[in-house]
Amino acid sequence: MNLKDYINPKISLIIGITFAVFIDLILSKLMANWSYSWLPVQASKAAPYVDNLFAFETGIGTFIFLGCSGVIGWVLLFNRAPKYDESYGDPIEGNVKLEIVWTLVPLFLVIAIAIYSTKVNTTLQNLGEKTKYDSQKELPTYLDNNEASAGTFIDVISRQWSWEFKYPEGFSSSELHIPINEKVYFRLISKDVIHGFYIPAFRLKQDIIPGSIISYSLTPTRKGIYRLRDSMFSGAYFSQNQTNVIVESKDAYQEWINKTVKKVQVDGLNQAGFLYKKRLEKGDKGWATISPSPSPQVNDPGNPDSPHEG
Repeated sequence: MNLKDYINPKISLIIGITFAVFIDLILSKLMANWSYSWLPVQASKAAPYVDNLFAFETGIGTFIFLGCSGVIGWVLLFNRAPKYDESYGDPIEGNVKLEIVWTLVPLFLVIAIAIYSTKVNTTLQNLGEKTKYDSQKELPTYLDNNEASAGTFIDVISRQWSWEFKYPEGFSSSELHIPINEKVYFRLISKDVIHGFYIPAFRLKQDIIPGSIISYSLTPTRKGIYRLRDSMFSGAYFSQNQTNVIVESKDAYQEWINKTVKKVQVDGLNQAGFLYKKRLEKGDKGWATISPSPSPQVNDPGNPDSPHEG
C-alpha cells in the first residue's frame, strides 16, 4: 500500500490545483515587476501611472498564458491516451461547475482591467487636459479654464518633416526646451498632414490634426535629453522626423531663453527633408504626395546628435 491509497483523489486534485495557481501567481507577479525594465525612464508625472497599468496587464496576461499552457502541458505529459487508443474522451458538455468557472474567471479579469484602465485614464486627463479647436476660428488661449496662469506656454508646429517650437518670448527652436517640475501648455498645430506628438519617456502621445488646434499639457519630472518622435505615418521619411526634448532646471531654461532670443534665424532641423531631396536628385519621385514644407526658420536648430535617454 502506498501514499496514494491514503489520500482522497478529490483532495489530491484540489491541493494540486491550489499549488499550481499559487506558483502561477508568483510567476505573474515577477513578470509584472520585470516589465518596468522594458520601458524607457520615467520623465513625467503621467509615466508612473502608465507603467503601473502596463505592469498590471502584463501580470494578468502572464497568469492566463501560464495557466492555459500549464494545463496543456499537464495533459500532454501525464494524461495522454495509451498507444493505439483511438477512442473518444469523456464529454465535458453539461459540466455546470466547469462552465461557471471559465465564465466567472475571464469576467472578473476583464472587469478588473476595465476599472483600473478607467481610473488611470481619468488621472491622465486630470494631469494633462486637452481640447480640440477649429483652426478657422480665433486662436484659442492656452488656458481654457480658470486654472492659475503659472506655467510654460509653447506652440508646437508639425510639418513634413520638421518640428518647430515657438516660445512667447518671440523666438523659435527645432528642439523642445522645458523646465523641470513645471506644467507646460502646448498648442499643437499641423501645417499639412496628421502627425503624432509622442515622447516615450513621458508616456504621452497626442495626434495633431490638420485644420484643428489642440491644447495639451504635461509636467516633466526628470532632467535629461529625451526623444520626440512622430508616431503617425506622415510620409515616406516620417521615421526621421525626430528631435530632442531637453528637460532642465528653471535657471538653465531661463539662461537658454536669454541666449536664444538674441540669435539670428537659420534653417531648422529637417533630416527627412534632406533625404527626400537626395532621392529627387536621383530622379526617384516616388508616389505622388503632399510636397514637403521647406525647413522653418528658427533661432536654435539644436543638435540631433546629442545622446538621449529614450
